[in-house]
Amino acid sequence: MTTGHRITVEPSDRSVRVVHGGQVLAESTRALVLRETGCPDRYYIPPEDVRLDLLTPSGTTTHCPFKGTASYWSLPDAPDLVWAYREPKQDVAPIKGHLCFYEVEVG
Repeated sequence: MTTGHRITVEPSDRSVRVVHGGQVLAESTRALVLRETGCPDRYYIPPEDVRLDLLTPSGTTTHCPFKGTASYWSLPDAPDLVWAYREPKQDVAPIKGHLCFYEVEVG
């Protein structure tokens, strides 16, 4: 990692819930919180706690030099709403396969 840039991943001690358009997309007490310099905390949710049946894979990918290449999923009215790192960099390996949403309720 570059000097001054830091990423940590740890189990969240809070429950998380994702709601879009009045529909619950995910609920978990097993999320991981990723804290990254200059970015908001992001909650990565195990796929078992996500309504994958509601999401459609997107052709979008992005690359982060610190985390790796992300793949995205969409809803009909919300393109690229969800992302995951299938093969994350070693420093963030625990997030492998977990899904992250832009809007998360934390309780």
